[in-house]
Order: sequence, then C-alpha cells, then structure tokens
Amino acid sequence: MITLIGKEIAKKDSSFIFQGPAEECENCRIKSACVGSLEIGRKYTITDVKDTEQRCPIHAEGKVVPIEVELADIEMLLDSKKVFEGSSFNYEKPTCTFKECEYHKLCFPEGIKEGDKVTIAKDLRKFPGECEMKKTLKKILARF
Repeated sequence: MITLIGKEIAKKDSSFIFQGPAEECENCRIKSACVGSLEIGRKYTITDVKDTEQRCPIHAEGKVVPIEVELADIEMLLDSKKVFEGSSFNYEKPTCTFKECEYHKLCFPEGIKEGDKVTIAKDLRKFPGECEMKKTLKKILARF
C-alpha cells in the first residue's frame, strides 16, 4: 500500500507504528493519500521510498514522500506447544498477572490485535528467559 511520510524519516526497511493523524491533518487536501489507508496501532515496514515530494507543514523538513508499506512481521513470545512454523492462529492475548515482567512487551507486542490471523513465519527458538507464570515459551516471528 502507498502512503506518505516525512522525508527525514523515510528509510527503506525501517518500521513504525501508526499512532493516528496529527490534528493539523484534519483539513489537509492529501489526508486520504497520506493517512487514509493506515490503521491506528498497526506496525508497518517501509518497502520502498519514491522520489517525489509534497509539502507538509508538520514534518521537520516541511516535506513528505510517497512510500510503499506492508504490515510488519512481529516478534513475540508464544506457548511452545503452539509453535509450528507455517501454522496459523488467531491471536489471543495471553493471561498474565506480571505487568512489570521484563518480557511483557514480547508477550503483548505492539502492532497486533486480538483476533488477528497470523502465521508463524519463523520459530526463533526456545526463549532463554524465565516466564513469571512458569510457562514454556518460544520466540516467534508472526506474519499477517
């Protein structure tokens, strides 16, 4: 999908999580091309940066460039019994009472939502850390 991003941050293979449009975007004539196709809370990877520019008052250099993006792969922890490369599942947030756990962000990664259908693109091996809930976990690369 094509969208627009600040020229200063348009780097191929970089990722971002769309947090929503700025207030100044509300009446912009290119709003639909810029943020219209992005979903709040999703993580995107830039796959290509185009050579053209548009003026934009909210970015540092005052310019945006067209980019191609796709939903980003997401690293996450999953119950090891469910990990089979190539298998698909609907994401459900795990049950965990330890919000201060250093691995919390891997169990509850940004960019994925409850019910999303994802495929295990890669088994990144047994997780070397220790789960506070005493679960056996594996780190995976989830793909939409």
